[in-house]
Amino acid sequence: MPRSKRNFTPEYREEAVKSVIETSRPVAQVAKELGINPGTLSNWVAAYRRDHAGEEPPLTVNERARLRELERETRELQMELTFLKKAAGVLRQGSSMSERFEFIDAEYADNKAYKDADAPSIVQMCRWFGVGRSSFNEWRNRPVSVTAKRRADLKLIISKSFEESDDTYGYRRVHADLVDWGVPCGLELVRVLMRELGLEPCQPRPWRHGLTERDGLAGAIPDLVERDFTAEAPGLKMVGDITYISTWEGWLYLATVIDCHTKAVVGWAMDDNYKTPLIEAAIEMAVRNHELADGAIFHSDRGSNYTSAQFAATLKKNNLRQSVGRTGICYDNAMAESFFGTLKNERIYRTEYPTREHARRDVARYIELRYNTKRRHSGLGYRTPQQAHDEYLEKQLAA
Repeated sequence: MPRSKRNFTPEYREEAVKSVIETSRPVAQVAKELGINPGTLSNWVAAYRRDHAGEEPPLTVNERARLRELERETRELQMELTFLKKAAGVLRQGSSMSERFEFIDAEYADNKAYKDADAPSIVQMCRWFGVGRSSFNEWRNRPVSVTAKRRADLKLIISKSFEESDDTYGYRRVHADLVDWGVPCGLELVRVLMRELGLEPCQPRPWRHGLTERDGLAGAIPDLVERDFTAEAPGLKMVGDITYISTWEGWLYLATVIDCHTKAVVGWAMDDNYKTPLIEAAIEMAVRNHELADGAIFHSDRGSNYTSAQFAATLKKNNLRQSVGRTGICYDNAMAESFFGTLKNERIYRTEYPTREHARRDVARYIELRYNTKRRHSGLGYRTPQQAHDEYLEKQLAA
């Protein structure tokens, strides 16, 4: 059966290129993380460099040497912080020396298995744990039970899943990762081992004030969704909303368009205000980058921007039907609200943004490189939006 061709939006390509250029990591490494062809990513990077040639002066030889030294020091500090963060459960009061040795041994085995060139050495891990290398070697040469070895291996893989989720996955999503990776392990065992490792996902914060401002002069607009946020195919039904993000410069506003079938954010826009052009830009991105059905539904709250004549004209121009919920009833647009809750819990509340541009780039990267492509959704059977979209296309090709 022919495989469906994966399409990449301009926003996805830009964020992928920046992941190479701004981190100085190899193209092959970034391509592997994103699940795309290294040659494709290399072409994107080359085109980006051509388009942006001459924007910054080249570094001097001394500057490059100093930069390399700073990068080396930074990598070592990052390794130490990452290691100690993963080892938080082992470092708890009362943990035995064997538990520390087990963690070092499992971490070292994981690094070898995944050929991680930037991973810490045993000497470094022993130093960070405050244990002697000779004591570790003596422990390591002792016979280990099969059960202990299996649990150590599982803890290693579980820690990898949790770390790759940016400390956001609970045991159900970690278990879904293990299933995808072909690692046999029960759901309850994952929960127990995560508790032993001290791995706790970030917790949601209380609800905060919304931006909905009803326009009392707006005409009657029906609710075509009625809290049914499902769709038989991509591009049939979408929801959207606006939220605000705090930066040192002031508020940054984000408007979204989310597909009800794949749960992907198919359109987004950000600005320093939340006037009607902001939500129009999000709609235009969705129309530009995704195939929407004629007469597809776009659902929102009853805010004045969404009920304005200007926005209605934009929807009509793109052959989209308008639907709105009731004012102040968050459940009528629960799917859009849920995305904002996830975004803020997993990213925004854990990050300080000096400027709006810092926030814009971070949120764009989260949407394009994390939420749409890697984050597992309970509503999709713990698949990612990209997996849901690809599976739909494969079924269409097979039909």
